[in-house]
Amino acid sequence: MKLLVRVIEAKNIPPTDPNGLSDPYVRLQLGKQKFKTKVEKKTLNPSWGEEFSFKVDDMNDELVICILDEDKYFSDDFVGQVKIPVSKVFEAENKSLPSAWYSLQPRNKRSKNKECGEILLSMNFSQNYSSMDIFCNDDAYSTKSGDITPDPPSRTSSVPSTFPSPLRQEDSVFSKEEKFSQQKSLACRIAQIFNKNSDSSSNASSKYTDSLEIPETSRSEVSDDKSEEQSSSLSFEEAMKLMESKDQGIETPSNLPGGILIDQLYVIAPAELNYLLFAPDSTFPRSLADAQGSTDLQVGQWKFENDGKTLKRIFSFVKAATKLLKAVKATEEHTYLKADGKTFAVFSSVSTPDVMYGSTFKCEVLYCISSGPELQSGEQCSHLVISWRMNFLQSTMMKGMIENGARQGLKDSFEQFASLLDETVKRVDSKDMGLNKEQLLASLQAEPQSDWKLAAQYFANFSVILTVFMGIYVLVHIWLVAPSVIQGLEFVGLDLPDSIGEFIVCGVLVLQGERVMRLISRFMQARAQKGSDHGVKAQGDGWLLTAALIEGTNLAAVDSSGFCDPYVVFTCNGQTRTSSIKFQKSDPQWNEIFEFDAMDEPPSVLDVEVYDFDGPFDEATSLGHAEINFVRSNVSDLADVWVPLQGKLALACQSKLHLRVFLDNTRGGNVVREYLSKMEKEVGRKINVRSPQTNSAFQKLFGLPPEEFLINDFTCHLKRKMPLQGRLFLSARIIGFHANLFGHKTKFFFLWEDIEDIQVVAPTLSSMGSPIIVMTLRPGRGMDARHGAKTQDEEGRLKFHFQSFVSFGVAHRTIMALWKARSLTPEQKVQIVEEESEGKSLQPEESGSFLGLEDVSMSEVYSAALPVPTSFFMELFGGGELERKAMDRAGCLSYSSSPWESEKADVHERQTYYRFDRRISRYRGEVTSTQQKLPLSDRNGWLIEEVVTLHGIPIGDYFNLHLRYQVEDLPSRPNCCQVRVYFGIAWLKSTRNQKRITKNILVNVLDRLKVTLAVVEKEFIAR
Repeated sequence: MKLLVRVIEAKNIPPTDPNGLSDPYVRLQLGKQKFKTKVEKKTLNPSWGEEFSFKVDDMNDELVICILDEDKYFSDDFVGQVKIPVSKVFEAENKSLPSAWYSLQPRNKRSKNKECGEILLSMNFSQNYSSMDIFCNDDAYSTKSGDITPDPPSRTSSVPSTFPSPLRQEDSVFSKEEKFSQQKSLACRIAQIFNKNSDSSSNASSKYTDSLEIPETSRSEVSDDKSEEQSSSLSFEEAMKLMESKDQGIETPSNLPGGILIDQLYVIAPAELNYLLFAPDSTFPRSLADAQGSTDLQVGQWKFENDGKTLKRIFSFVKAATKLLKAVKATEEHTYLKADGKTFAVFSSVSTPDVMYGSTFKCEVLYCISSGPELQSGEQCSHLVISWRMNFLQSTMMKGMIENGARQGLKDSFEQFASLLDETVKRVDSKDMGLNKEQLLASLQAEPQSDWKLAAQYFANFSVILTVFMGIYVLVHIWLVAPSVIQGLEFVGLDLPDSIGEFIVCGVLVLQGERVMRLISRFMQARAQKGSDHGVKAQGDGWLLTAALIEGTNLAAVDSSGFCDPYVVFTCNGQTRTSSIKFQKSDPQWNEIFEFDAMDEPPSVLDVEVYDFDGPFDEATSLGHAEINFVRSNVSDLADVWVPLQGKLALACQSKLHLRVFLDNTRGGNVVREYLSKMEKEVGRKINVRSPQTNSAFQKLFGLPPEEFLINDFTCHLKRKMPLQGRLFLSARIIGFHANLFGHKTKFFFLWEDIEDIQVVAPTLSSMGSPIIVMTLRPGRGMDARHGAKTQDEEGRLKFHFQSFVSFGVAHRTIMALWKARSLTPEQKVQIVEEESEGKSLQPEESGSFLGLEDVSMSEVYSAALPVPTSFFMELFGGGELERKAMDRAGCLSYSSSPWESEKADVHERQTYYRFDRRISRYRGEVTSTQQKLPLSDRNGWLIEEVVTLHGIPIGDYFNLHLRYQVEDLPSRPNCCQVRVYFGIAWLKSTRNQKRITKNILVNVLDRLKVTLAVVEKEFIAR
């Protein structure tokens, strides 16, 4: 169903500008669908006369209509709003509400201006599409709803999406549309050709729609001409069959270098997925466009060009406006590179000439559809890979900015693409594939080969055969000839060559023999290394990593024979596993399994290096290397994967390895709790387990696998040229930063193992008085995050500067603890612990801070001399009758406290609990606190530190309260004591209302403190 809303006019709206007038416009929202009208300048009685269409999915939704005043330099002013339930329109007679005046309401009841004016609206329901509309895509005769607004909902992309976006249509039609809706489908298709002629008119408001009508005579003429063309054209299925018959083993094109946008398996045949995405009558592009908000979708027919060698079509649409760009038209040229019935490759070149510098570049996208692995259910499976690149037609200084904008725009667009495709087609689950570890590994059988067979393959080359032939030839010659006469410098037992020819022959024989002996030595050493780690079982309990090495292809040849002797080395968390050596192979088969001992923490990276064996004493030649990143990959996707190798030799030969990688956790669901408990000891502060919803949002934000969990996050500034406020996220394997400033998103992360050094720089004027944490990455690491780095040195080390933490001490301790746990060697950890312990031993015990108070700025809020001795005042913290009576008078209900327990010399600690009385807090929240007490250095008083946590009140998790009581005797006045109270707040999360909250809490604390001290004085006098 579609809801049609007509915004006609408004009257008596209050003035908001200094000139006594307003620049009003209307914003409409239903669910996630948003539209707005044009702006009427300098009027209090505006008239719009515009019509909008909303797709209705839930009758419980409310249509929110707001009038706002446009401000050129500041945020728009709110005038008034009206909320209309969708069910009210549906239950009305004829599912329609006629034109009526609705009173505008203020945003809240506290608003001073109660009179907001009135707005004239009409609403009615209409069916979403008729069968003729769906078949014909009759855009030319529909009223556009999203195009009439000059500023549609903004998007963060600075370059248009590369995939089309379907039309937002309305079912309100022209007065003569019903007449044409009965025409045949062929006539509707012909009329679609002239849709471009109506584009400019369809963007206007509904009062201009009459001008869009096409004379019936012209339509009939077009229908006759077009019918002949359609009769001679091929259908999409026929075109695919023709492409399949012409395919002569064309290679599937490799992915474009810009990056992978989608790499996923779907439970659908490749031909059906190809039809869903690219058939002219497919509904998928239009459904996608409905989600993305683009308009004027023009889907061209597939046509053969270049004498039937290439199949192309033109695809155009108008991309919705963003905060940075106006609505622009994008044109895509789709070309089939391969279509053999099982594999399909479509190349899309997108041009947007209307954007700034649009004539200097094209965005190119490659869609590859191939057959996936066999499913356990027997259903067919397709593998969809979408990659992209920027093609610059002219050089421009804005290249970097254009590429970054395109990258973000493509990522946002194809996230919507993937979401809609998931709703249409089922993704392949690891359970459907039967990709369990035992089944896959059981199918691997290492190829048994005898030493004699391997020796025959290894030594069957020209050099060895020539050497053997020459040796036999010489032996036969010695047997046939008689002993020569001793002459010259010869003596018995020493026979020297008698000519230059004999000297050369002897040299050749010696060199050939030496070469053969080296080959024999290499073979014997390699056989001793055969399968050194294959089949070795893992030990321990925790994260178990298993890597199955199946085969390699196109490995580089470094020997003169044109082959290599490859073996593979796997490295993870300091553990190394080595495969056997395959002699004289460029496409070796291993089928070997390697297990790594259990690890306490989930691994981040598995390094894979392929070497060519060249003897026990020679340096091995690297044939290529690869890195399997468990953070950027889903573990289920690694169950059967081809990994391309990097390096000069590997890239030249396009070398690949076939692997099966499994990562299992044998500790079950307690692994997160155990890890956090371990980190709590390092940090010295309790770390709470985050909710599944928070972890899911964190994983989605950075595209992380399901096993990644959030440990803590901090508000801070990223220092580049200018400070950028955002949040720093810390997990077991990554450190990430995210900021969203005026719709411009900055997001990156890197591994803890990538960090080479962490330093703290003293506060400076540019850092606004805050210490700076400087993280230096290892050379060449974290290049995906280089847009967030402040500097990069000559060796390729990126440096990231973070400052302005709300609680610097907590953030620094957490970062250092996680870094030490992930990236430091055991020797480095011992050294740091020794340095820290030495530093702590030099610090007097009395100078240390407790309960993390070094992170909080404490200020004195109360000081008074009380007519009670210090010993009596300390009964306020003794857990006795005086403490309970004072707490009850101060509004603390159900007060309880644990006994004091000794933590260290002269330091005792306890916990307290109570609930607020309603007169103290209308939320009646709960309070838990930790108190520590120790005697002052001169033993004439006490110091009590308290950290208070509030529960069950709004934003209570944003902060902790810190109190310090200093009580000491007054020598000049017997039976009197001096009480000083210090107060501070540790902000755990940022909020705009910090000053107001601090003031409110301080007033409440002082009131309760005065009541408590009054009770102490009164009780002392009574005794």
